[in-house]
Amino acid sequence: MSVGDSGEGAGLGYATSRGRSWPALRQFTVFLENRVGQLLEVVRRFDGSRVRIVALSISDAGECAFVRFLLSHPEQGREILERSGLKLIESDLIGVELPDVPQPLVRVCTALLQAEVNIIQAYPILVHPRGRPAVALMVDNTEMALETLNRERFSMITEDDLDEDA
Repeated sequence: MSVGDSGEGAGLGYATSRGRSWPALRQFTVFLENRVGQLLEVVRRFDGSRVRIVALSISDAGECAFVRFLLSHPEQGREILERSGLKLIESDLIGVELPDVPQPLVRVCTALLQAEVNIIQAYPILVHPRGRPAVALMVDNTEMALETLNRERFSMITEDDLDEDA
């Protein structure tokens, strides 16, 4: 799909290598047994590759934990995780550069509330694309969130921005 085609994200002015016209970030969620050393085993799998973890969230669920990653090179990262035999889920998130104002999250949340978009997950992006802090958001309506944030002149983070070597 090219920019300007009708459908999801039409008119946003973005085209991605995955054929969608919104700048979604791929989140990988893996399920780990809740025991010492499990996280280290997973993150070590990226040693020797160009894949870097650029955002991380861990949720304890008793017997297991849900570990969510954003990766600098998602295609290679997925291959590494799949080769390790881990069960994983791939989801789309949006990345938002935080504006230089006293309460940037208030501005982001207000814009999304006015559009009736719910935030399901949120966590910081560890790298600072373009030198600014940023946050990754899973929302219940990606297209509406992107349209709203673009209209309110927020800068979006794309997968290309996560590659510090680019």
